[in-house]
Formats: sequence, C-alpha cells, structure tokens
Amino acid sequence: MRKDILIIKLGALGDVVMATGLIRQIRLRHEKCKHSLITSPAYAGLFSAWPGLEVKAYDRKSSLATLSVINWIRQRKFRRVYDLQSNDRTRIICSLSGVPERAGNHPHYPYNLHPGTRYTGQCHIHDRMLEILTAAGITVSAADPYLAPTQTDRDMVSSWLKQQGLLHKKLAIMHAGASGRHQEKRWPYFSDLAVCLKAREYLTIWTGGEDDIEQNSRLAQTAGVNATGVFSLAGLVALTAHAEFAVTNDSGPMHALACGDIPVYGLFGPTNWRRNHAVGQQDHVLSLNRREPDFRATDLAELDVDHVIRQLEQDGVL
Repeated sequence: MRKDILIIKLGALGDVVMATGLIRQIRLRHEKCKHSLITSPAYAGLFSAWPGLEVKAYDRKSSLATLSVINWIRQRKFRRVYDLQSNDRTRIICSLSGVPERAGNHPHYPYNLHPGTRYTGQCHIHDRMLEILTAAGITVSAADPYLAPTQTDRDMVSSWLKQQGLLHKKLAIMHAGASGRHQEKRWPYFSDLAVCLKAREYLTIWTGGEDDIEQNSRLAQTAGVNATGVFSLAGLVALTAHAEFAVTNDSGPMHALACGDIPVYGLFGPTNWRRNHAVGQQDHVLSLNRREPDFRATDLAELDVDHVIRQLEQDGVL
C-alpha cells in the first residue's frame, strides 16, 4: 500500500507562513508516513530544519520544471496529495500526478477530498484550509502558523540588540513595505507614527528585505533603527521576544511576526482584512471598516496616525 504523503504550497510568503501550522497537522495525522513538500525556491529554506520532511523546490515560472515535477510525483507513487495552493497550475499537476487521493480547495476534479461548497472569499483563507483538512479526515480547531527560531537565531538577535544598545529599550517592530505590485497596501504615515512613539520612549525597529532598503533608510533618519536585511523570518520571530508590539502593512512579514507572542497590528484598507489578517491577530486589525458588517475598500491614506495611537492606547500597549 502506498504510504507517502505529498503537500503542495508554493506561495506567496504570507500564505506559506500561514500554511506551516496546517503542514504540521498533516504530518501529525500521517506520522507513520514519509512526507514531501513542494514549494517555491524562495521558501524552501523555511522548512530546512523540519526533521523528516523532504522539500522539493519548484520554479513555477518554468514549463519544463512543471513537466519535471509531474514526472517526479508519478515516479514516487504518493498515496495522497494535499494541494494547499489549488490554483490552475497545481490543479493540472494533481490531474496528471497519478495520486489516488487528492485533497484541495475546489469541489470538483481533480480533487476527491474537498469542502462541499465553492470558495468565494466567504471566510479567511486559513479557515478554508482547515475545511480542506476536515474533508480529508483531519479535524482540528486551530493550526497556528509555526516558525520556530533556533538558539542560533535567538543568540544572533540578542547580540545585535546589544551591539545597538537596545537590550533594555522599549521596542516596537515595524514593517513599512509591501509587495512591489501593490503600492496601495503601503500606509503613508509610518514616519509620523515612529515620531509619536519616540515621544513616549518607544524605539522603532524598521525591518524588511531588499525592496525596503531605501524606504527604511529614510524612515530611520527620522526615528528608529534601520534593521533592513538583518533578520531572517525566524529571526523576526526571535526579535518579538524583545518587543512590545509590531505594526505592519498587509505583508508577508506581518504573518511571520504573528508567530511570536506580541500583538501584531496589521494596516488594512484596499484589501479585505477578514480574509487576510494574520492568524490569531483579528483583534489587532487597524482599518476604517473594521466594525462594518461588509467589506468596503478604503484608501490607507484615510487611516490617520491618531486612529492608530488611539487603538494602541485602548489595547493597553501604550
């Protein structure tokens, strides 16, 4: 009898982070099986420390790579595939995979394990993924994202904070970036917020990657410390142990920071926070339409600093 289990989750970053808890639950349910994960090359490293998990990087932009990965799957003769991506490309992969048990998001071929209704954005995508697991016989009430920093990550963070003279400061983590394709998801008042926090003796740590270098350099000139490119995603989680809270745009780092144990305030306007907020952080959404029964897209520029400060005060973090 086939025993191997295949999981597919390609991206984007925030979606992969949210899926980490789901992947853990799948592995627990099939603990006597061998597990393989197909993901994008950019995210393969997130799973490098997961014992017993074979990770195959797949470049979804390449048609040749798609044929290669289909051939790899067919040779392996998996018993079940959990397609946590369920887009057009992965549906084709599952259709041609030869895997007899196929779990996915859509109630039609190629999936024979799926929720009974179509997904039209009626709930948070993480809740929908839990429905997929339920349809496949894995019933759990929660599957919180899991990015566990190593001792090396924690030591590196402590060392950096010590070098910067920040070990005993009140820290707020901020990520002012977002996908380059979605400039509308960038809140324009991060600098003003950092100045307000500085007046209350909170120091801002500006985090991010290559896309955030110029922006974070400008922000740090006004207030705070530029930590662009300093921390891995697991390092960000380790950094939360030294911070009071975080404020971010709707971005991948928002989901990574939510793997820590601090409030993560996500700024939402043009995107639906009900579908996209960091798991477990719904009470920390910053949005003008947070209390409205239906989603209404708004311009993030309409969400002013005073609104954010009031929320932080009401929640007792300031």
